[in-house]
Amino acid sequence: MEGKLIIFSAPSGSGKTTIVRHLLTTNPNLGFSISACTRDRRGRSEQNGKDYYFLSPEEFKDKIDNDEFVEWEEVYVGAFYGTLKSEIQRVWDSGKHVLFDVDVQGGLKLKKYYGDKALAIFVKVPDEETLKQRLLARGTETEDSLSKRLFKVHFEMSFQDEFDVILVNDHLEDALAKAQKLVDDFLQENKIPAKATVI
Repeated sequence: MEGKLIIFSAPSGSGKTTIVRHLLTTNPNLGFSISACTRDRRGRSEQNGKDYYFLSPEEFKDKIDNDEFVEWEEVYVGAFYGTLKSEIQRVWDSGKHVLFDVDVQGGLKLKKYYGDKALAIFVKVPDEETLKQRLLARGTETEDSLSKRLFKVHFEMSFQDEFDVILVNDHLEDALAKAQKLVDDFLQENKIPAKATVI
């Protein structure tokens, strides 16, 4: 099987993780790409090799030196995240296409690396107020952290036109249906919309 990649990227609170989880449950031909990171596990629920590959900073840097990553970045000082080439191969070897839930910079790097084998989708909400309300509804934001997140959102939004598709997540059911159609068209007919098509 010629493996393909479907990349979902978005500013925090746009709903990409909800869309990705839905696609994984309804498409047995898709396999999730597990990212590598250097942060500590959150509680007992997170498992190595299921939620993330948890590496020490030294292990991560060794893999960078050995060219084992398709993409990686230092998100905060000493906090590294990335996609291992071996992880993509693992999913392909299982007979599935690879589904990604990655940040905006990571998504663009993956698209650049794999070209037409990848479909890059940018998920966004209709307006900033909607996003602000979604972030507040999580109950995890302080005024300071919300301000920092919204600043990052502005930065990430500036890259949306570099993606193949901009998926507006106004109503979740509609967004899920649109995402499924994008996946079907790409996997069955190899359709990639004109760059920055808004749906």
